[in-house]
Amino acid sequence: MDDDFPAGMVWLVGAGPGDPELLTRKAERLIRRASVILYDALVGPGILDFAAPGARLEHVGKRSGRHSRDQRTIDRMIVEAALAGERVVRLKGGDPAIFARAGEELGAARAAGIAVRICPGVTAASAAAASLGTSLTLRGLARRLTLVTAHARAGEALTLNWSELADPDATLAIYMGKVVAAQVAENLILAGLNPDTPVAMVENASLPDERVVRTRLDLLGLVADAALGSGPALLLIGSALADSGAAVGARCQVMVAARPPK
Repeated sequence: MDDDFPAGMVWLVGAGPGDPELLTRKAERLIRRASVILYDALVGPGILDFAAPGARLEHVGKRSGRHSRDQRTIDRMIVEAALAGERVVRLKGGDPAIFARAGEELGAARAAGIAVRICPGVTAASAAAASLGTSLTLRGLARRLTLVTAHARAGEALTLNWSELADPDATLAIYMGKVVAAQVAENLILAGLNPDTPVAMVENASLPDERVVRTRLDLLGLVADAALGSGPALLLIGSALADSGAAVGARCQVMVAARPPK
């Protein structure tokens, strides 16, 4: 078998939602072989334990409002390490191709003539569905799964196509939506989605401190503020969530079903 990780190459590796057991076998192998690992804030505890002794570990994590490196700096670090002959793993939470700025990093490596490839990872929506013990798509009820990111700068309105997202026949997964949960609910209801639509929020999906919170769309903003902590949370909205039953494997579960105050 040809060597798929020679010196001077870059792999964008998906670390999954946090649980080291949800790493792919390929991701683990690449992490073990890397001489330099540039890793995000959302890379779960224990995953870096797979790194080889002597590998250089660089934290370049970005969290909303707390950016330790800007994207251009990360791109430059990737290129410089590869040109120096390192085996570079750019380790990202979830899947590198889903809301992870992979496009910029692929472009920077290719512009410098560096070989670069992607190793996919388990995305947060899949981990959240597993924790809920449900399917995000159901024949005749949820025919479509839509993934969006609700990341917005402080004070800025979300620029999403709400009329398209307010689809009663779809399950909507919103990444980085905790801070703007009230805006999400308001806009979806204004666009026609039923206020009774079930919602599940999964914080720290797959980790020991995972928290599952269930509510309905018109209570989403209130419940997100009251029940969620400081960890990353995924919002899941749609009729399929009504079929989720007990939260299989969820470490903490809160249910809020009361109607909002008038």
